Amino acid sequence: MKKITLLLLIFVVSVGYSQVNLEDYEGTTVTAGFEGLGSATVTSDPVNGSNTALEIITAASGQSWQGAETIMQTNMINLTSDLTVSAEVYSTVATSILAKVEDKVNSTAPASADSESHGGTGWETLTFTFNTGEDGSVTANGDYSQIAFFPLWNGGGWDPPVDGLTIYVDDITAVAGATLGGPTCSDGIQNQGETGVDCGGPCSACVSPPSTPAPTPPARNAADVVSIFSDAYTPLTTLVYTDNGGSNMDTYNTNWCAAETTAVMVAGNEINQITGLGCEGIDWQGARFDATNFTHMHIDIYTASPVTDKSFNFKFSNWNGGSAENNAISFSMTNGSDPALDTSGAWISVDLELDSKMPGLRNDLAQFVITSDLGTVWYDNLYLYKEATASVDDNNLLAFNAYPNPTQDSWTIKTNNVSMQAITVYDVLGKQVLSLSPNSSEAEVNATSLKAGLYFAKIKTERGINSIKLIKD
Repeated sequence: MKKITLLLLIFVVSVGYSQVNLEDYEGTTVTAGFEGLGSATVTSDPVNGSNTALEIITAASGQSWQGAETIMQTNMINLTSDLTVSAEVYSTVATSILAKVEDKVNSTAPASADSESHGGTGWETLTFTFNTGEDGSVTANGDYSQIAFFPLWNGGGWDPPVDGLTIYVDDITAVAGATLGGPTCSDGIQNQGETGVDCGGPCSACVSPPSTPAPTPPARNAADVVSIFSDAYTPLTTLVYTDNGGSNMDTYNTNWCAAETTAVMVAGNEINQITGLGCEGIDWQGARFDATNFTHMHIDIYTASPVTDKSFNFKFSNWNGGSAENNAISFSMTNGSDPALDTSGAWISVDLELDSKMPGLRNDLAQFVITSDLGTVWYDNLYLYKEATASVDDNNLLAFNAYPNPTQDSWTIKTNNVSMQAITVYDVLGKQVLSLSPNSSEAEVNATSLKAGLYFAKIKTERGINSIKLIKD
C-alpha cells in the first residue's frame, strides 16, 4: 500500500508540474488596454495589498468588446494537448468573462476564445478551456504569446459598455511553451516575428519602420488645411514628444495613454511611430480650432502586424468652448469598414468625408485619440481639409517638374510662378545630402557630388511643402 500511495503521489506531483504559473504580475509585465477600455493597470491586490494584480476597468465611451491583454514574459502558453488556462479573477459582481489567446511571435497558432462565469464573490479560480470556439474562434493548437480578457461578454455576445466595471486578474497558469528569446516588445513582435532572436535593444529596436514614405499629399491652399502632423503642410502649432512638464498639453505623447510616440525618418520624411497600443493621445489645447467648415479628414497608417480581426480607431475630442470634452467625432477601421483595415506591410491612406463618416459637432477640436490592438503603428499626414474648389489654373501653379530625371550631373526643378523658398535633398536612409534656398520658381540642383541612386527632394513654398523623387545615374 505504501508503494502504491507513493506512486500515486509521484503521479499527482508530476501532473501538477505540467502546469506552471506563467504570470503573477510581480515582475516586468507588459499589458495594454484596447477598444476604448478605461484602464489596464498592474496595481495592488484589492484584498492583500502586498501582492499585485492586473486591474481592468471598463469605460462607457469604449466598445463593448473592450479589454486588456497580457504578453508573456519568459514562456509562451502551450495549448496542444492540455487546452486549459487557469487564472485567479476578482470581482464583486456576478459576470461572464471571455478570455482569448493569440500568437504574435510566430503568427501560426490560431486565435481561440472561451468564457467562464464569475460568481461575484471576490477572488475565484476560473479555468478556460480553449476548444469551444467562442466569439467565432477555433480550437487552440500551438504556443501563444499573449492572453486577453474581456469583461463585457454575456455568454453569447456583448453587453453595452459601462463606466467602472472592475475586475482583477492574477496567477495565469498553464503548460509552459517555447521560451521567448530576447525582449518581448509591447506588441509581442520580436524582429518582425522571429522567435528566439534578441533584438539587441529596447522595444523600439524590435520593430522596423516602413522602407518607403507615405504618399505625398496634394498641394493645397494654406487656408484649406489644418495639419496636426505632416511634412507637406505647416502644422497648426509646435507639438512635442513629452508630456510638457506634466501638463499633457501640445504634445504627441500624452501620459494619460500608455503607448509611446517617437519620430522616425523614412527617406527624408519624418513619420510618427507608436509602440504599445493600446491607446495614444495627441493634444493641442494651445491651438484649439473650429473645423465646422472643413469637409474631410486624412491620415496615412502603416503596420507590420497581422490585421485580421484587428481594429484601428480614432476620434477627435470636441470641447465646445469648455474645459473638457463635450462630444467626440470618431471612426473605427476594421476588416469590414470602408475604408478597410485590410493591409499589412503597406501604407493605408484613409480619407474620410466628415459629415457622413464622422458626424457630430466639431467647432472646438482640442485632442486626437488613437486606440488599437495592432501593437505598433506608424502614421503620417494627419490633417483636416476643405474639399478643393480651386480652378485647374490655380492647381497648375503648384505643380513641380524636375528634368532631366534621371540625371548624371544636375536637376532643374521648376514650378509655375510659385517661389521655392527651400529645397532639401535626402538619400533613401533619410540623411540630408544637399540644401539650397533659391527663392525663385526655378532652381538648379548640382548632383555631381552624389552617388548613383534614388533621392527625395523636399520643396518648401509659400503654399506649403511637397516632395518629389530624383534619380542620379
